[in-house]
Amino acid sequence: MELRRADLDADPLRQFTRWYAEAAAVTASPERVALATAASDGAPSLRMVLLKGFDERGLTFFTHYASRKGRELAENPRAALLLYWDSPGRQVRVEGPVARVSPDESDAYFDTRPLGARVGARASRQSDVVSSREELERLVAEAGLSEPVRPEGWGGFRLEPAAWEFWQHRDDRLHDRFRYRRDSGSWVIERLFP
Repeated sequence: MELRRADLDADPLRQFTRWYAEAAAVTASPERVALATAASDGAPSLRMVLLKGFDERGLTFFTHYASRKGRELAENPRAALLLYWDSPGRQVRVEGPVARVSPDESDAYFDTRPLGARVGARASRQSDVVSSREELERLVAEAGLSEPVRPEGWGGFRLEPAAWEFWQHRDDRLHDRFRYRRDSGSWVIERLFP
């Protein structure tokens, strides 16, 4: 499939919204996203998270603030996201500064999670060492004895896009790549070599 400059919306969020909807029609979990962060010394790390929202403010995901990714974002509040959808042969990269969402927004999302996920968030000390699976299950059982309200150390982050890249698979590795970058408040679209 070809991606031409004329196919792209002038606004990267509208372009992303269109591609996301198209991916959702053919992909079981279009919200899976790779999140790259780096510690203050520049050491990178990467993991999969779930994209839980996107709008004109940015792209949102949730986690424990004391997890490795949470600590790295506190030290170096910049990140990159990568969504890859095999079936349409597309990927989207987004880079920019990251900040915590409001406690009210974190509460609102937490309340929509399944009960088991809310209990698990209360029991887990994400990224810390746990002595055994039995210890984890004991902590989950204890957390399930009370109403699972959002832990203070758990909430959302929002990445504010400074750059977007839209990639369309083409044969012979001659992929179509377009980058949106900010220039004096406007988005500039540039074709990149594959």
